[in-house]
Amino acid sequence: MRALTLTAARTFEWTTLPEAEGPGVGEVLVGIRAIGICGTDFSGYLGKMPFIEFPRILGHELGVEVLAMGDGVTNVAVGDRCSVEPYLNCGTCHSCKRGSTNCCETLQVLGVHCDGGMRERMVLPAHKLHVCNALGFEQLALVETLAIGCHAVNRAQVAPGDEVLIVGAGPIGLTVLEFARAAEGAITVLELNPARRLFVEQNYPGVQVVATAPDEAAFQVVFDATGHAGSMSGALRFARFTGRIVYVGITKEPVGIDDPLFHRRELTLLASRNAVASDFPRILGMIQSGQIDTRPWISHRCAFEELPGEMEGWLLPESRVIKAVVGI
Repeated sequence: MRALTLTAARTFEWTTLPEAEGPGVGEVLVGIRAIGICGTDFSGYLGKMPFIEFPRILGHELGVEVLAMGDGVTNVAVGDRCSVEPYLNCGTCHSCKRGSTNCCETLQVLGVHCDGGMRERMVLPAHKLHVCNALGFEQLALVETLAIGCHAVNRAQVAPGDEVLIVGAGPIGLTVLEFARAAEGAITVLELNPARRLFVEQNYPGVQVVATAPDEAAFQVVFDATGHAGSMSGALRFARFTGRIVYVGITKEPVGIDDPLFHRRELTLLASRNAVASDFPRILGMIQSGQIDTRPWISHRCAFEELPGEMEGWLLPESRVIKAVVGI
């Protein structure tokens, strides 16, 4: 079985894996049909993702087909199309017992802490599959990305009418935008890239899009989706008194906090990591109903065989990648 392995920064190698053994109790053998490429994959490819060590098989945004089931599996059937919840949690630690499976103390995220879906087939726990035969594999591959924004907006407790600022209109910023809009926030997007600003303007009527930071603290909720330490540090100044700031992006660099400002305004600073199982069926339903339309997001596609040659080009600003999807 072929797999694409990241062996060093900017270095993909084709490798051959043993065929996956038949699924065990509670497990499912799936065929990988579509893989979304996200910022984590790009950061890993560049050697900048703090949780990825080489060699690693990337790929955690997956649309899959069920090929075989082990004993005790009742939630899927052979032939089902599924989205994958790629967070392998222990179920017994403090976080898991509190329902925060997204930040399990020994969490293994497919394609990050352990090998992921850039391969033809793999065995997964059945309870990490979310069936939706009404959607195509590309749509299913984007559900995990959307779950990041869903969880972040839930963390922020965005309420109708809240003034919301989203810093960064890359794929993660767009997922936050989807759910902040569903929560009926009054949304402003701050984005330096003109192509991304245009994308938001064309696809999200009613959302204010700006290229320069506002001068005043005008927002009740600020999401920073840049993963840039300077931007994350500066995000506090946009929050009004009693405001909330959510770091959705992640960086290796230390993030400085203006403590007098933080205390004077009595701000709340939140991290948002991954998503939880209940986010997935909600998102599947929203895509089915048309409340979320993922089709404009997919700006680039390629076949699995073409991916090593495409990755460098997708990193270039002039490529104008919103979301790339790989078909297998």
